[in-house]
Amino acid sequence: MQPRRIARELALLSLSQLPSKPKKLEEQTPQTVMLTAIRALTGEVQDALEMASADLKRGNDLLRDSEFRAVDLKSSQAMVGDAIARTQTAINRLGSAVELPELMQLGDQQEVRDYTIQIVSTCNQYRQEVDELLEASLQDWQLTRLAKVDQNILRIAVVEMVYLALPDRVAINEAVELAKRYSAEEGHRFINGVLRRVTKQLPAAPQQS
Repeated sequence: MQPRRIARELALLSLSQLPSKPKKLEEQTPQTVMLTAIRALTGEVQDALEMASADLKRGNDLLRDSEFRAVDLKSSQAMVGDAIARTQTAINRLGSAVELPELMQLGDQQEVRDYTIQIVSTCNQYRQEVDELLEASLQDWQLTRLAKVDQNILRIAVVEMVYLALPDRVAINEAVELAKRYSAEEGHRFINGVLRRVTKQLPAAPQQS
């Protein structure tokens, strides 16, 4: 896997976990960047499993107390379905956490670290401008209402297009791949649509000096 693709994934996972102050951010080593991403992933795994367990318990309680009334049976089935989906998400996240150290070894660790830090620092520096551009492209939707992972996939793509000189098509394709890996089932289509609308506004977007 290309170092920048690994870096992009690490940036997505650790964007809200790494230090926001530039000096502290620059002190991060390849190992600390990777560990931060793994901790973020394992935290998501734990949260997903806890929610799945709660869904299963509620579904079981509803079945036990319902005497199999149709409405309660449907509600219980829905809860079990949610629990299965959350468990699958947890399994996928756990698989990603296991893969990260191997991926890091396959790439140039310093290059991976440097591009991860560049993405994160640029996201922090231009957060307001990036979010305004995204808000204008969401069409009657609010950025803060999106899942956190989708917000950050969009931010990273915009940062790469506007500030890091990545071609629009490449940035969108990379964002779609991240969404397929970390977003909800149809998330990649939503991400693709938003970013294509973003590209129509890029001439008016702020440029790095």
